[in-house]
Amino acid sequence: MTAFQEYGLTYDFLFIIFLIAMEEINELIEQRIRKLEELRQAGVEPFGGSFYAEDHATDLQDKFSAVSKETLEASPVAASLAGRIVAMRDFGKAAFAHIQDATGRIQVYLRKDILNEKYSLVKKLDIGDIIGLNGKLFRTKTNELTVEVNDVVLLTKSLRPLPEKWHGLKDVETRYRQRYVDLIVNPEVKQAFVKRSIIIKAIRDFLEAKGFIEVETPMMQPIPGGATARPFKTHHNALDADLYLRIAPELYLKRLLVGGYERVYELNRNFRNEGISTKHNPEFSMLEFYIAYRDYNFLMSLTEELIVNITEKTLGTLKAPYGDDIIDLTPPWPRVPMLEALMKKGVPEEIFDDSEKAVAWAKENRMVIEKGASLGKILDEIFKEKVEPDLIQPTFIIDHPVELSPLAKRKSDNPGLVERFELFVTSREIANAFSELNDPMDQRERFLKQVEAKAGGDEEAHSMDEDFVRALEYGMPPAAGEGIGIDRLVMLLTNSQSIRDVILFPQLKPEQ
Repeated sequence: MTAFQEYGLTYDFLFIIFLIAMEEINELIEQRIRKLEELRQAGVEPFGGSFYAEDHATDLQDKFSAVSKETLEASPVAASLAGRIVAMRDFGKAAFAHIQDATGRIQVYLRKDILNEKYSLVKKLDIGDIIGLNGKLFRTKTNELTVEVNDVVLLTKSLRPLPEKWHGLKDVETRYRQRYVDLIVNPEVKQAFVKRSIIIKAIRDFLEAKGFIEVETPMMQPIPGGATARPFKTHHNALDADLYLRIAPELYLKRLLVGGYERVYELNRNFRNEGISTKHNPEFSMLEFYIAYRDYNFLMSLTEELIVNITEKTLGTLKAPYGDDIIDLTPPWPRVPMLEALMKKGVPEEIFDDSEKAVAWAKENRMVIEKGASLGKILDEIFKEKVEPDLIQPTFIIDHPVELSPLAKRKSDNPGLVERFELFVTSREIANAFSELNDPMDQRERFLKQVEAKAGGDEEAHSMDEDFVRALEYGMPPAAGEGIGIDRLVMLLTNSQSIRDVILFPQLKPEQ
């Protein structure tokens, strides 16, 4: 039984409601088109030119919030604004409206005896229209700061009515698909993206203050590498060669370390041909940075410093509300070895070096493990099931199995593990980093094992990259590198439960 049927609604009934709604919308559109033609006949261009507004709504509200009605009457203040009409009340010879610009909303007052013949334009205005206006500030009887308009210009006629009950809309996909409407009628949505800009700027400022240089590496690569993921494939006609949208910039950034750069970063898009969920979008933003002569221990401290800096600039506090939790980002954050985290959840140590025992244990605990999965992958699946859900507060999970990290340096005291960490907050991986493998012979062997895994059906395994191995043969200094998911970081600092809430135009199924 569907949710509709549970409430006694049949699909036929819903279709009829849909048709009625569409008929009403079409009728409103026709009315607006008639107004548009009437405006043109009256010599008014419905899609006008530029308008140089001197003011913004929120700036006026802030600047004159404490100025009294009497003061404004005694010393008139001119105002010049441009924005969209989002509310309107017509009283015949006068009208109140609220206009919304990039900063917020303010009330405006339009009177026939002031506007004279231009008041005929006011009678043709609808909610959604974009206007420019000049006037002076005053306060109404209810003490609301308002602009008394003495000149008004139509800049854009809106032909499609804004949804009246957008806030109660249950189909969030419509909000994501029509983000332009979402931004108009839900101003708080815009604030998440304002914070996103603050976060990205703070990242760049922090890294550049530390001596990092921003670079750009190819988006289309002949060999996809730097992460375990399925790539998007395309074909370059002139070269007659297959290319792949990058899944990570890692191998190119490390080539720059070989070439003599010591601190580089790139903040740009990655593409992975994978599922869509509240945590995943096929196109996402990633920060990757690399520093020569350091290791993953240094990066853990740097990561704490970076995220603390960003959080303070964005929120003004290190206590970030997220759902029902308060995330405390005050460092230092726990550093827990991956195998130790598993044992704390009751996973027996005896399965850590025996894939058959690991598979058996996973099946006993009703977990699905892919046939032929390596021991490292089995342990990773167990970790996702048993440990990740409880990693609410910031936690570094360190020292992963080598099979999971084909580009990371082995631990000197345990060659089966690598010097790697993942930062988890709110049960999500925010960052992934490791001491970089710079031994070309070891790297070649690991690539070959990845090639075997790919031949065995693992579509996410690395391909052999002979040029990268050749670069390592020239010598790459000891280094550490890290990737931070920008979208997930923004989710955390904006209290957003879905990655679609922090991407302006998330990927969706084609509209039917």
